[in-house]
Amino acid sequence: MVIETMPKRITAADLLAMPDDGKRHELVAGESMELPPPILEHGETQANVGRILGNFVLPRKLGKVFTEAGFLIASDPDSVRAPDVACISARRIAAGRLPAYFTGAPDIAIEIVSPSSSEPEALMWLDAGSAIVWMLYPDSRSAKVYRPGRNAAALGADGVLDAAPVLDGFSARVSDLFPF
Repeated sequence: MVIETMPKRITAADLLAMPDDGKRHELVAGESMELPPPILEHGETQANVGRILGNFVLPRKLGKVFTEAGFLIASDPDSVRAPDVACISARRIAAGRLPAYFTGAPDIAIEIVSPSSSEPEALMWLDAGSAIVWMLYPDSRSAKVYRPGRNAAALGADGVLDAAPVLDGFSARVSDLFPF
């Protein structure tokens, strides 16, 4: 008789307790997923986007901006995912120390498209509750903007991104997000 065993699903707490193996991990429906480190161009774009967004958000005390921070977007089984850049509005952040993983999706999720990113990733953030998802395409210096209940809007390098209604008054040319 052959007995098949299912792989053990892990929780967000298990993910947090994993020893640091020097690799990036996310949790998808209870299964750990190892991710390759981003290439330098990706990292530079990520830092640039975080700086531009942070320069608007932080002085106005509108919320917090994060890079590759974990968001617990589903439970039982748990999913902890990390967009390249994220913004959480001040109204959703409790006073005091931040939790290890924020429960729920960020208000704005930004993904820098690489071979491991795709439109379903944008839709995942919308399904989890994000109000805005920007997919940034370094190769073409373009972007797609996703909002709940709307078709994706494609923007070229001269297009202007906004973050309404999360960050009223914010705007940035798509080409300014790419530092090269």
